[in-house]
Amino acid sequence: MAISGEERHAPAGGDSGGGKLWNLCRMPFRQAGGAPAAPPPQSSSSSSGIHHSAGRYGHEAPVAGDGGAQGASAGSISSVAKSLLPARRRLRLDPANKLYFPYEPGKQVKSAIRIKNTSKSHVAFKFQTTAPKSCFMRPPGAVLAPGETIIATVFKFVEHPENNENVLQKCKVKFKILSLKVKGPMEYAPELFDEQKDQAVVEKILKVVFLDINGQSPQLEKLNNQLAEAEAALEARKKPPEENGPKIVGEGLVIDEWKERRERYLAQQQVEVVDSV
Repeated sequence: MAISGEERHAPAGGDSGGGKLWNLCRMPFRQAGGAPAAPPPQSSSSSSGIHHSAGRYGHEAPVAGDGGAQGASAGSISSVAKSLLPARRRLRLDPANKLYFPYEPGKQVKSAIRIKNTSKSHVAFKFQTTAPKSCFMRPPGAVLAPGETIIATVFKFVEHPENNENVLQKCKVKFKILSLKVKGPMEYAPELFDEQKDQAVVEKILKVVFLDINGQSPQLEKLNNQLAEAEAALEARKKPPEENGPKIVGEGLVIDEWKERRERYLAQQQVEVVDSV
């Protein structure tokens, strides 16, 4: 920094020298490049601080908003993923994927399937078929308690094959079993599935497989055993429950122990009266 001659020879204690020295102290410092760096005004500095603060807080608000949007997006993705996952099964079927029928053209044949409620609540099930005119189920539906098992019987009329078609390997008839969670024990009604259509779950779609009755196969043997169990269970349901109350003989004549004792007592009294006479 160059100093003029007047400033160099000026007296140190003079007023004018003191003023010029004060002016020198107030001169701006030079940067390395030689240009003076003027300090920013106070108002600019404070304004810059305000803008920085506003920018920082203004940036934090969108971050929170983005997080909420990301959370909502994640929730929607999880809901879609849950919808794509297979529904939890409430029933266990045996056979699991097929209905086996003995092949007897021109006759009505039977198949059987064991259905067990494996859930912890009461479950209603319902049969559906692609051939309602030639097939029917017994029962067509029911309400099962937790752990309860039933053997359903399926009837089908077997038509004669056309053009020597191999019916033992080809059959387009299918059956569908639907399940529905219910609140508790109740009588089955088809309207249950109409009222709660969105809550019904497709348990299985069963294909029809015909078995040669002249051959021996594990499927045919198992089918015959299940049909025998189904018939025994049906007969047990038809049998009236045993009555533990008073016996009824003839048309409304009630006989019980008290009445028998009373009749014996009256008969004894009559004998004593006759003997006394």
